Amino acid sequence: MKVRGAVLRDMGLAAPYAESRPLQIEEVDLAPPGPGELLVRVQAAGLCHSDLSVVDGSRPRVMPMLLGHEATGVVVTSEANGFQPGDTVAFAFVPACGACGPCAEGRAALCEPGAAANVAGTLLSGVRRLGDGINHHLGVSGFADHAVVSARSAVKIDPGLPPEIAALFGCAVLTGVGAVVNTARLQAGRSAVVFGLGGVGLSALLGARLVGAHPLVAVDVVPGKLELAKELGATHTVDASVEDAVEAVRDITGGGADYAFETVGSGAVLGQAYASTARGGTTVTVGLPHPSQNFSIPAVSLVAEERTVKGCYLGSAVPSRDIPRYIALYRAGRLPVDRLLSDTLALEDLNEAFDRLAAGTAVRQVVLL
Repeated sequence: MKVRGAVLRDMGLAAPYAESRPLQIEEVDLAPPGPGELLVRVQAAGLCHSDLSVVDGSRPRVMPMLLGHEATGVVVTSEANGFQPGDTVAFAFVPACGACGPCAEGRAALCEPGAAANVAGTLLSGVRRLGDGINHHLGVSGFADHAVVSARSAVKIDPGLPPEIAALFGCAVLTGVGAVVNTARLQAGRSAVVFGLGGVGLSALLGARLVGAHPLVAVDVVPGKLELAKELGATHTVDASVEDAVEAVRDITGGGADYAFETVGSGAVLGQAYASTARGGTTVTVGLPHPSQNFSIPAVSLVAEERTVKGCYLGSAVPSRDIPRYIALYRAGRLPVDRLLSDTLALEDLNEAFDRLAAGTAVRQVVLL
C-alpha cells in the first residue's frame, strides 16, 4: 500500500528548518505485516528531542529514514497473537523481544535485539517494510498515516483517550515518570530537582509530585516553561539564564537535593545536576547528549559522599506494564499530562514545528493524522 510520511534524507541541514526543509512529505510504499507484526492506522504522533537529534545530526541514524517514534493508532491488520483489528495501541520506541538477558530480568528498555534493530533502522525481525530503502525510526516511523510495527513495539491502551493525549504516553510520559518511579524510586518527602522542562522533564516533575517529593525544584531558561512547572506542582523554580542554578538549588534544598533529574541531553547540565545534589544524593540522567560529549566529576565524591549517578532509558520501563498504569493515573486526575500539549498540527507543518522545538518555545507538539 501507499502511505504519506515525513522522510528525512539528509541529517544536519541548517536551521531554520522552515527554510532548509529537511523533512519532506512523500508517498512511500509500505509492505504488509509479517509474522508477529501489525499494520496500524496512525492517529497522532508527538515531536520529541529524539526526533530533533536525528534531524540536526547529533544522534546519527541510517538514512533515509521515516521519522516519528511517539505515537498512537488503531490496528488494521494483525499477524500477532494478542492483537485484533480495532485495538487502540501506543508505541514504545524499544521493541522488547522478551527472551534476551535484559528482558529476562524485567529490563525491557535494554532489550539487546531491540537496540540492534533500532540502530539498523529495521523492525525487530530485522526486515524493513518501507520501500525505496527507507529505514524505520526506532521501530515505529510514526510520522505517517500508517505504520507496520512489531507487536513487541505496541501496547494496547484505553480506546477512549484523545489521540493527541494517548501519543504522549509512549515516550514523554513513559520516560519522565519512569525516571522517577522506576530508575530513582523516589520516596515521599525527599527533595528533588528537574533540569530541563521539555515533555520528558515536565513528565518527571509530574512523577515527582505524584510520589510526594518536597521540595520540588524546576530549572530551565524559558520563563514560560518555569511558569508551567509552578502550575504543575513545582514548589520552587530557577531560571538558569539569570542565576547560578547549582547555588540556587543547594540553597532551596538546604545543602543539595536528594535526587536530581537531567533531561536536557547536555554534559554541562548533567554536571550541574550532579553538583546540585546532597551528600548521598542520586543523579538520574535521561537526556541523550551528542556522543562526543563527556561528563567529569570529582571521583572521590562517589566514595566519600556516597553519591550515585544512574542512566535512564525509556524510563527503565516495562511498557506493557507501565503505559496502562500511567494512563490510569491520568484518568484518575493524578497525572495531568494533557497540560504538556502545546499544539496540534498537520504533517506538512513538521519543519516549522521542529524550529519551535529547537527554540524551546514548545513542550509537546502533536501531529494529527
